[in-house]
Amino acid sequence: MRTLLVLAALLSLGAAPPPAPLPVRMADTGGGTQLITAEAADAKATTGTLAWWERRGWRWVRVGTAPARFGSKGLVEGASRQQGTSTTPTGLYRLPYAFGIRAAPAGTRLRYAPVTERSWWCQDNASPAYNRWVEGLPDDCRATEAEHLVSYASQYAHAIVIGFNYERPVRGRGAGIFLHVNGTGATAGCISVPEDAMRAVLAWADPARRPHIAVGTRGGPTAIARY
Repeated sequence: MRTLLVLAALLSLGAAPPPAPLPVRMADTGGGTQLITAEAADAKATTGTLAWWERRGWRWVRVGTAPARFGSKGLVEGASRQQGTSTTPTGLYRLPYAFGIRAAPAGTRLRYAPVTERSWWCQDNASPAYNRWVEGLPDDCRATEAEHLVSYASQYAHAIVIGFNYERPVRGRGAGIFLHVNGTGATAGCISVPEDAMRAVLAWADPARRPHIAVGTRGGPTAIARY
């Protein structure tokens, strides 16, 4: 009732009502009651905002926000992205699991894989392990086409796998897209945030609430509201 009275007062004064929360304006939120949004001003941007939301009854409530970094070449529609372009794919994605060089933050409920000296992420298009974590680099995945996860001490202190090109990987579209801790600048296609924000997201995300991540821009063909 109070909300309705406030809206009525604003309208009587000729003021526009405040915009609906971002999840309400989206075409799809993944069907769960938790959502992460990563929004940039436009497709050329390398910075923006990460926010995490949860549904409480009929309302979407923003739980936290953090400055975010995107690919050094901006953002591009996920369905047409090409590997090696240093672009962040837009779209709505599942969050299969988390991982890290450091121990999982207290309260983490996502499956959390500890990084070891043998942990790699295969990005070799010719390998059956394309876009997958492997313990011990297989002979068919070239080291030059893979990430040795332990080598990224800052970025992969904590990370969450973004389900881009993950269920049925399309060769050449891209591999190893994560939400992770900031490095020194823009990413090679991932999304990064300060470490305290990454730890907060991990302590908040609940697989029982089916969290997803939506990535996009404020407007245009890659507008986050389209996903």
